[in-house]
Amino acid sequence: MGEFRMPTLGADMVAGTLTEWYKHPGDVVNRGDIIAAVDTDKGSIDVEVFEDGVLERVVVEEGQKVPVGTLLAVIGSGAGAPAPAAAPSPPAAAAQVPPPTPPSAAAPAAPSPSAAPTAAPLPPAHGVRASPLARRLAADLRVDLTGITGSGPGGAIVKEDVEAAAARGGGDRSARMRRAIAAAMAKSNREIPHFYLATTIDLGAASAWLAQWNAAHPPAERLLPAVLLLKATALALLEFPELNARWEQESLQPAAEVHIGMVTSLRGGGLVIPAVHQVNRRTLPELMREVRELVQRARSGTLRSSDLTDGTVTVTSLGDRGADAVFGVIYPPQTALIGFGTPAERPWVVAGQVVPRQVVTASLAADHRASDGHRGGMFLATIARLLQQPEGL
Repeated sequence: MGEFRMPTLGADMVAGTLTEWYKHPGDVVNRGDIIAAVDTDKGSIDVEVFEDGVLERVVVEEGQKVPVGTLLAVIGSGAGAPAPAAAPSPPAAAAQVPPPTPPSAAAPAAPSPSAAPTAAPLPPAHGVRASPLARRLAADLRVDLTGITGSGPGGAIVKEDVEAAAARGGGDRSARMRRAIAAAMAKSNREIPHFYLATTIDLGAASAWLAQWNAAHPPAERLLPAVLLLKATALALLEFPELNARWEQESLQPAAEVHIGMVTSLRGGGLVIPAVHQVNRRTLPELMREVRELVQRARSGTLRSSDLTDGTVTVTSLGDRGADAVFGVIYPPQTALIGFGTPAERPWVVAGQVVPRQVVTASLAADHRASDGHRGGMFLATIARLLQQPEGL
């Protein structure tokens, strides 16, 4: 018999609202199936199950807000009943991934009905119907569409519904997200002994290879520089497993796979850190597709629980934002954050000659309990070396 509990959908999450059950008692569930939706400060998240069985009992009803670690449902083996055909996964079901790290023994137990804070039942967050104008206006006004009842044809959300929600204060999710991020980052700074390193990397070879690739492929198959940085980082982490790890219960726990959490800005304000899975195993075209799909899910509010719980390390890139370097704060319980500034053309010495070269500043924020400056410097040097041979990524 298994326990399905409120997951930790980010280091800044302490509670969530169960907004919808997609499965009901008696339904067969399979590993990877999306069975519920949870509302957090960062949006409505589809939550997956990580074992096969039968949903025997629902403990938390739709509309209830409960702490992380609270028992939501009980999943049984279904022994003694005829084995039904495997239920098809919903279209948004994720690939099979390892379950998130279970909550510690100190996680709060399921609250009694009298103690559990409740909220009014929310409308289903899955597949919100809204006009294109309403979606654009909601993004501009920072209004969460999942909290609006539509008055348009078939219950679709229209412009007037968004304006009314904004007037009622429906645009406060961004402010709540900012407060949650601030609390998590302040906690990280207090509790994690950070150290910082930076190096400047010559992108000449990588830029030339990327230009040749993109010239030979149609627009839909072209690559962005970010995927080369992600792949080089993932391959370097294989040589420095202490940076691809979690620090939990006063011990270092290296991860078996490299799942890179990619800092993503939302159109309505705020940040999320969804994970690109098994980056070291992906080809560059596969990685480009994964990144595009992940950013689209993040910005459309259709992230899954595994997107937010599986990250083993975080990468933040400023792209074309204009800053030479970024020195981030570690996302606990991870042990490292890698930053890339804006690539820029600089004078560079090549074979004794000063030539113009595109370079980027790579930075490392690392947990001193897990690593040290010597290992950190070698790690950044490994990323630089890998980017000199982009055809091998």
